[in-house]
Amino acid sequence: MSVMVLRNSSRNEPGLFLAGVLALLVHVVFAVFMFFGLNWKSLPPEGLVVDLWQDWSQPVQPVVKQPPLKKEPVPSEPAQQPKPTQQFVQEKSPLPEIASSPPPKKPDIVRKEKSEKPEPVTAKEPPQETQRKHELEKREERELEKQRKKEEAVIAEAKRLQREETLQRQREQEVLVAQREAQQAAERARIMDEIAKYRTMILAKVRSRIVMPPDLPGNPMTEFDVTLLPGGDILDVQLRRSSGYASFDSAVERAVFLSEPLPLPSNPALFKEFRNLNVTVHYHE
Repeated sequence: MSVMVLRNSSRNEPGLFLAGVLALLVHVVFAVFMFFGLNWKSLPPEGLVVDLWQDWSQPVQPVVKQPPLKKEPVPSEPAQQPKPTQQFVQEKSPLPEIASSPPPKKPDIVRKEKSEKPEPVTAKEPPQETQRKHELEKREERELEKQRKKEEAVIAEAKRLQREETLQRQREQEVLVAQREAQQAAERARIMDEIAKYRTMILAKVRSRIVMPPDLPGNPMTEFDVTLLPGGDILDVQLRRSSGYASFDSAVERAVFLSEPLPLPSNPALFKEFRNLNVTVHYHE
């Protein structure tokens, strides 16, 4: 059954062999075209390589550029004039030559007159006009001298006034300084008097509180440093110098504490003079 089918199929396609031949032929042509088409090209000839050598033992001469040569103009030949014919030369007779005479010389007097120019004549002024001009010039000089002297006098007066004003200011300044110094001295004296007054009051108050020990020989003296507060209260009492008698020293120390508060000035600025107070008491006043 299968053999019959194959036979029938070969009979039904008669152009199968021809198609195979054509396909083979196309492949062969394509292979030939690929071979010759890719390898068919002309190669350029190889270049020639030449090695150039130079002898470096000899110095190379620099190339000096020569200036271009100037072309001298070629003088043109003068045009040749036509030669007169022999007949014209023979017919023309030579003219006699006339010697030219030099021009006559002019006399020297005429030359001097022309070269020398006449000087302009200036009119002389009359003597009266000249004298008048001199008087005017002298008058102007006198006026200028007067004006200069006035200006110098004004300047001198201004300088004098300035000096007097300066001296006046200096005197006023000196007076002010003297007054200020006098006021300061008076104030210092007043302060010292007030300080001395309150010191005397403090010492009197302390002495009024002392119970003196009897029959001490001589006039012993004791000294204490007292520290005060602004209100006059006593902060501390220290013995600075002993009298040599303990009874007298103790009596004075008790009197200081009993005098509290001590009298002080009303001016708070003076309290610094009484903050650290020195109290000195003698046995006999």
